[in-house]
Amino acid sequence: MVKQKRKGLERTAKESKKQKITPAEETPRASEARPGKEAASPVVQEASPELSPEERRVLERKLKKERKKEEKKRLREAGIATAQTAKVQTPPAKPSAAVLALEYLQGWAEKQESWRFQKTRQTWLLLHMYDEDKVPEQHFSTLLDYLEGLRGSARELTVQKAETLMQELDGTDPKARSLGKMQRLRQVLQLLS
Repeated sequence: MVKQKRKGLERTAKESKKQKITPAEETPRASEARPGKEAASPVVQEASPELSPEERRVLERKLKKERKKEEKKRLREAGIATAQTAKVQTPPAKPSAAVLALEYLQGWAEKQESWRFQKTRQTWLLLHMYDEDKVPEQHFSTLLDYLEGLRGSARELTVQKAETLMQELDGTDPKARSLGKMQRLRQVLQLLS
């Protein structure tokens, strides 16, 4: 019996909340028929004595959502893309590894104060130094100067790789050999040996 009375009281409380919200929701819809006017927040403020802060926030969210829908509908009718699709653009392309490595090498050559050792750039340079397309001739002389300062295992590995590449090229058909690559290999071996 007591539970039934409580349920009855809960229903009346919920119904009264709905009644409080319903008039406030209907009023902004009528005022929103006029495009470009922000009349929702004053209506919510007028209903504030009747609504709790949580109910007010919920009502504001609903109204904002409805305004966005109407705005999208108007834009669609006008044939204009929505703001979200207009904002989507391709991000600027990152510089390639070759560009970054060559800039690193130029920074070293100019002894810039901002130059710092970067293992990834050095590794890229050591892997691609025999390729004339990736490391142009104008940068190769700078790279040779850079290789003079090479120390430790990097120096040893570079010499070993150069020797194995030279042996591979000696064993191939003379027509298939790249003269530029052979010349670069010889220069590196002379410098580091």
